[in-house]
Amino acid sequence: MSTGMNAAAFRDSIGYSWDGWNQAFFLGINGAQWPGKDALALAGTFVGDHQWYPVYIALALTVALARPAWILPERVGVLVWGYLLSWWVIATLKPVLDLPRPLAVLGESLVHVVGRPEYAYSFPSGHAAFVFLLWASLAPGAAWPIRWGLGVLAFWVAWSRMAVGAHFPADVAGGALIGLLCAVAISAVWWVLKRLRPS
Repeated sequence: MSTGMNAAAFRDSIGYSWDGWNQAFFLGINGAQWPGKDALALAGTFVGDHQWYPVYIALALTVALARPAWILPERVGVLVWGYLLSWWVIATLKPVLDLPRPLAVLGESLVHVVGRPEYAYSFPSGHAAFVFLLWASLAPGAAWPIRWGLGVLAFWVAWSRMAVGAHFPADVAGGALIGLLCAVAISAVWWVLKRLRPS
């Protein structure tokens, strides 16, 4: 699949550029400064990093088996298969589109970078995809503190990716949508398989 024309067309489309608001929202979020913001943003990016995905899955499985009233065990299955599906989607889209990160587009004078500078593979945000997948997979049927905690985690990590200068809002929104849709798709497959199971 050719990347040049497709990537340029996607980058300039109203669905990604938001008629200029994608960059404007990014500059507003990234440029706003207040005490503790950088530490909070860096922490959000850290807890949403890919290295923790197996840990979150293992924790979810442990809680589901020990306290099914807190997390439904079958929802962990949705998380595992949703993770594999979202990983495939993101691993396909990132190199195909190869969109530049805010630092590459706007330059060092406009982008406040916290942590490691990143320049390529901006869309979609893998961090946002996973935390929204985590929320959408585990929240149904979960105890309310877990539902709320996962929601707060999802929005915190998503915000952090813009605050540290790593992603545009459209990257984060795209990642979040991928995570949600993967959870919905796997949930639908799970529901069909349960219906087909002999009683």
